[in-house]
Amino acid sequence: MTTRFSFDPAEFAGKRALVTGGTQGMGEAIVRRLGAGGATVATTARSPAPGGQAAALFVQADVSTRAGVDTVIRSVLDRLGGVDILVNNVGGSSAPSGGVLALGDADWQAAIDTNLLAAVRLDRGLLPGMLAQGSGVIIHVSSIQRRLPLYEATLAYAAAKAALTTYSKGLSKEVGPRGVRVNSVAPGFIETAAAQGLIARLAEQAGTDEDKARQDLIDTLGGIPIGRPGRPEEVAELVAFLVSDRAASIHGSEYVIDGGTIPAV
Repeated sequence: MTTRFSFDPAEFAGKRALVTGGTQGMGEAIVRRLGAGGATVATTARSPAPGGQAAALFVQADVSTRAGVDTVIRSVLDRLGGVDILVNNVGGSSAPSGGVLALGDADWQAAIDTNLLAAVRLDRGLLPGMLAQGSGVIIHVSSIQRRLPLYEATLAYAAAKAALTTYSKGLSKEVGPRGVRVNSVAPGFIETAAAQGLIARLAEQAGTDEDKARQDLIDTLGGIPIGRPGRPEEVAELVAFLVSDRAASIHGSEYVIDGGTIPAV
């Protein structure tokens, strides 16, 4: 089921936005939402842009590398002259399962490069323009795993996201007085196309249906009180609110969107 929201199609008119990892999942939903609100949106991905890409500017680059970040910064500055909204959405883990002893230095470095340094480097490249104009919004997409780390396969990812959240808070203290707002968003289980593929594979492996496989996956997280995973467009709507003037006094905060998965305040 697709969730429908009403919004002002001119809310972000004249705003320039960059959303990393914007060709699928949450990133693609954020690109579509900001574009539907009137923003000129640039996005990035390691793979070529798929057909029907909604962004006004697509830059093929791996932002987990210094060279990839530099490519994105040059392209955005050349084409857009800077940004008013920066959504650091890229993240993920390719580490093997097996717990902490299965993770080598390369696994840890890859997690840090993708989930922490990509955002730090992009902020460093695009923040000067925001400071010069005295306005801007930065969103860091973290994860509830920073509070609920899953040691079996994604411990390095969880640790990098925890570092991203701490960095986000520190950055907010520095740049808030100069007109730039900084917040982070921490999704839980969001049923993206990639998650749906995982559910299908788990169902096939277990010889069961996808509803059972989905519920088993939810159970490994300790349950989701609302009874279902989140949807990409719901994350996009939260991001759209946080980067809008409606959230003008929200700064230095983390917003969890996990259906109630985290069991403590």
